Amino acid sequence: MLTSLALIFLVGMSLGWIVTRLRLPSLLGMLLTGILLGPYVLNLLDASILGISADLRQLALIIILTRAGLSLNLEDLKKVGRPAVLLCFVPACFEMVGMILLAPRLLGISVLDAAIMGAVVVAVSPAVIVPKMLRLMELGYGARHSIPQMILAGASVDDVFVIVMFTAFTGLAQGGTVSPATFVQIPVSIVTGIAFGLLAGVAFGAVYRRIHVRDSVKVVVLLSLSFLFVALENAVKGIVPFSGLLAVMSCGIAINRRRPELAARLSGKYNRLWVAAEVLLFVLVGATVDIGYAAAAGVAAVLVVLGALVFRMAGVFVCLLHTALDRKERLFCMLAYTPKATVQAAIGSVPLSLGLGCGQIVLTVAVLAILITAPLGAFAIDLTYRRLLGQADAPQETAAQQQKKTA
Repeated sequence: MLTSLALIFLVGMSLGWIVTRLRLPSLLGMLLTGILLGPYVLNLLDASILGISADLRQLALIIILTRAGLSLNLEDLKKVGRPAVLLCFVPACFEMVGMILLAPRLLGISVLDAAIMGAVVVAVSPAVIVPKMLRLMELGYGARHSIPQMILAGASVDDVFVIVMFTAFTGLAQGGTVSPATFVQIPVSIVTGIAFGLLAGVAFGAVYRRIHVRDSVKVVVLLSLSFLFVALENAVKGIVPFSGLLAVMSCGIAINRRRPELAARLSGKYNRLWVAAEVLLFVLVGATVDIGYAAAAGVAAVLVVLGALVFRMAGVFVCLLHTALDRKERLFCMLAYTPKATVQAAIGSVPLSLGLGCGQIVLTVAVLAILITAPLGAFAIDLTYRRLLGQADAPQETAAQQQKKTA
């Protein structure tokens, strides 16, 4: 395992640096590292690390969502209002409709199989979007209309909505039924996750107002709480709908609300953790990609992914109607809401493991969605934000800069 970890970090960071010199996003190099080192090409990664790959990817996701929560201001979210709520589910619904319309015609599958495929593919990737939006917040781009905050909030809830839909459709495919209670789980899991996270964040801030320990200790405690949130989601599954990842992000928001100076210092610590977590996340996502499936899928599968993406962008456009955003800002939001990686890597193989007839093609399209949209979406954000978004007069200080001032 130690050799595998060394290869992941050394090769991942090296290829990430090389592709940035080509003006491409570093995550593309990390994805390529995973594909090359993974079991489908060179097979240099130990089976033990691949066995815990899902847990390691979840750890990286927890780190970036906590960092996002610590950087989000509730006042900024209040300014955004309606569009942030609509972005939680409208683009996903549009893309799912696109998949149901296109996949049966281009791939020759049933409508239910297309719905399952849509539920896998339509989830946006917080792992790609969150670090990009945090960077824009630090630089002050889009600050006038709180655009990065709006996209952050929508992307975080989007996954909860999509996973519930996926559970419903796979249940139908296995001969089960879907009751209205299945869809009630979506708002309930969102509310319980947010409420639990906010309470924990308030308690965290109150405890460490009275108890003085090093910030490194606080980071360990906060990480441990985040792990417990996700474990709690698994423990109460089927009893109480609960979103552990939303609780993680809400906890950070509450700390920022009550103790902004503490949130800034902790965010600086999480920035350092993300350096390693980012490499681990995207290399392991790349390791799940079987390029043989991708090659066998052909042009039709690529057209399905791209066609459904057009529907998603139309959904984002609808969410932004009657807002103060100008055309350039709306175009940026449409581009920024396209990357996919994390959810597709996590659940893309589930239909196949369940023995569903559509399992192979769903996995293939999920792989293609990662290969096409993760680098394309990240590249689109990096290429366009200076041209499409206005910059605040004084860019926001990073947490690291604030730490230096207080030191």
